[in-house]
Parts: sequence; structure tokens; C-alpha cells
Amino acid sequence: MPTFDLSTTPLRDLNSALHGLSAGANDTAFEVVNPRGSHAVAVGIDSPVKVEIRGSVGYYCAGMNDGGTVTVHGSAGPGVAENMMSGMVFIEGDASQYAGATGQGGLLVIKGNAASRCGISMKGIDIVVAGSIGHMSAFMGQSGHLVVLGDAGDALGDSIYEAKLFVRGSVKSLGSDCIEKEMRPEHLEKLAELLAKAGVTDAKPEEFKRYGSARKLYNFNIDNADAY
Repeated sequence: MPTFDLSTTPLRDLNSALHGLSAGANDTAFEVVNPRGSHAVAVGIDSPVKVEIRGSVGYYCAGMNDGGTVTVHGSAGPGVAENMMSGMVFIEGDASQYAGATGQGGLLVIKGNAASRCGISMKGIDIVVAGSIGHMSAFMGQSGHLVVLGDAGDALGDSIYEAKLFVRGSVKSLGSDCIEKEMRPEHLEKLAELLAKAGVTDAKPEEFKRYGSARKLYNFNIDNADAY
């Protein structure tokens, strides 16, 4: 396992090594020590490599991940796993604002809390947060799933499209066109699958409520003109 010490090695060297992997490469696991809040750590991975980051990172960690498995043994700054395509990203601590923004696939697991705008404009990513999330989370969420074991802040799911939101705790307020929806058997099944993938063993699908789009904003209706 190659080890990169970011206190002595330029970040560019780490990311270049991750980008230069070819099919059948011998190096399939990397360790990063002393990240010291560095920005853009392990961005643009496009192969099934594993990266263990021993410490906290700054903004945009694991951005554009496509197939890698990145674990941050600490907390992450803004935009972790932004625009992720596939693969998995695990944050052992907390995540700052817009975690998983515009993500198109893969799984993001945050074992602490996530700040505002978690999952903003999500386009297929699955996000599981063991703690609570801040305001405006899943704003304009198009598809994918956001699972929150704790509480949600103001304006959850504002202007949401077809993303599915599951919250076990309280919701401070719902955003425009976001409503509580029926939890059907297929939703319980999907939620159980996501909890299992995220390694969550202390929560049951039946403890969650589901939220989603009332479908009154993205189909124009003259009766709702004042809401636009």
C-alpha cells in the first residue's frame, strides 16, 4: 500500500498517482497521512482503488469520484464527494456544507453531522447521514436518496423533483413543494438496503418518515402562479 505523507509530499503527486492507475495495476490501495485540512484530496478517481485518509480534509475531497472507495478518518470541509459518479465515500466525522452536491451516483456515508445544503441538486447519488443535517438540504434534488438518522433543518427538499428523502428525527420545516409522503413496502425495502450498505445497525426502516415532491412546481399550473 503506497503511503503519501502530505506534510512532506505535494498533493499533486498523490492525485497524479491516483489518476495514473491503469487496468490491472498492482497498487489498488493508498494511504494518506497528515492531510492537515488539505483541499481537493483524492479528486477525480476513475478506477476501483481504495484510499484511506488519516485525518481531516478541506473542501472538495473525493470530488468527481468514479469507482473509488475513499474513507476520511476525520471530518471534511465543503463539497465532499461533489459530482460523484460511482463508488463510495465514507466520512467518519462531520461534513461541512453541500456534501454530495450534484452527485450522479455512488454512496456517500457521513457518520457525524452534515451542514447546510447536503445533497443540493442531487442527481442519483445516495447519501446516508448518521447525525443531523442543516437547512436547505436536498434543494432541487432530482433523483437518488437522502437518509438522515437525526434531524433536518429548515426548508428540507425545497423545490425538490424526484429525489426521495427519509428522516428518522424531526424536520424543522419543509421547503416549497416538499411534503410528507406515504411509506410503502418498496420504500422500506430500499431504505433497509441503504442502511445495510452504510453499515447502520441501530436503526429500523419503520422508524423513518418519507418526504418528496408534491409535483406542483415543476409542472406549471396557473392556480399556483403565486408560488413561482
